[in-house]
Amino acid sequence: MVVRSIDVGFGNTKFVVGHSDKDIKCACFPSLAYTSAKDPSVRPSAERRRTVAVPIDGLYYEVGPDVHLAADNFRATQLHDQYVETPEYLALARGALSYMKVDVIDLLMVGLPVSSFQARKGFLERLMTGVHALGGGKTVEVRRAVALAQPQGALVYYTAAYHKQRTIEHEQSLIVDPGSRTFDWLLSRGMRLVLKVSNSVNRGMSDVLKTIAQEISSEIGRPYSDLPAIDTALRTGKPLLIYQKPFDLTPILPTARAVARGAVSSMMEWVTEDYSIQNVILVGGGAFMFKDAIKAAFPNHKIQVVREPMHANVKGFQIAGSNLMEAESQESRRDAARQ
Repeated sequence: MVVRSIDVGFGNTKFVVGHSDKDIKCACFPSLAYTSAKDPSVRPSAERRRTVAVPIDGLYYEVGPDVHLAADNFRATQLHDQYVETPEYLALARGALSYMKVDVIDLLMVGLPVSSFQARKGFLERLMTGVHALGGGKTVEVRRAVALAQPQGALVYYTAAYHKQRTIEHEQSLIVDPGSRTFDWLLSRGMRLVLKVSNSVNRGMSDVLKTIAQEISSEIGRPYSDLPAIDTALRTGKPLLIYQKPFDLTPILPTARAVARGAVSSMMEWVTEDYSIQNVILVGGGAFMFKDAIKAAFPNHKIQVVREPMHANVKGFQIAGSNLMEAESQESRRDAARQ
């Protein structure tokens, strides 16, 4: 039985390409899709790039690791609540399916932000079930799809990676997931979600990057919009180059940290009984930028930043899907034995 997982985020599309008992192999590409009327994959070999062209409703959507080479001056991001209903979302998901290189997927696990989980769970599961055209005459059949709240995947991954299976059932956990557009948090008792205390706010890494870009624009006297360059500089510690010279981000960082504090403050309006929380788990691509604000909000807790925080959700989806298939297989065997 083939189980695979996809987490189409606002910033990056993460997916599982292989799974063994010892390892879950993941890959990702930017959540950007550029359209064209003609199939860009038929260009001369010298011009080809690491992308796939997904056909949807008469257009081709180019997605993949080298999608920035297809970019024009307009970055085609989809930072809104109807994201999962757009052709761009479907193109990104099908692009991930293409890179998995399988013909049939028995169970596909997918994710949603906490705030839209209940409203769009059924829609997303129906969207991803069936036969998907991947371009170049290739298709993949998804026989079943199950959607989870994105931080729920991180909880599953944390439980497995840190060998908490025996103790997690008696503990309360807070999973904090700063993504590109949304800042998600999820409270759980054991593995059961407390949805009335879990939510999202639209205050993620994209807001941090836009705030820094506005400050840079004021400094250089013209609009600055190279958000990926800012993101790379923050993550690597390497200098941001503007007009061939290093640009010092240090004086601007307090404004960026203020964005993180604002998001955490919104969460604390919901999470009032922090003394009852045993595990504070930080995941997501923005974990490095939001860690200090979360630590300030929980001074009496150890903040657990999981390994490879950007892939925590999709790895957890994969584990949850494999566990689901195994449980159903065991139930079928028991039913057969009783007959």
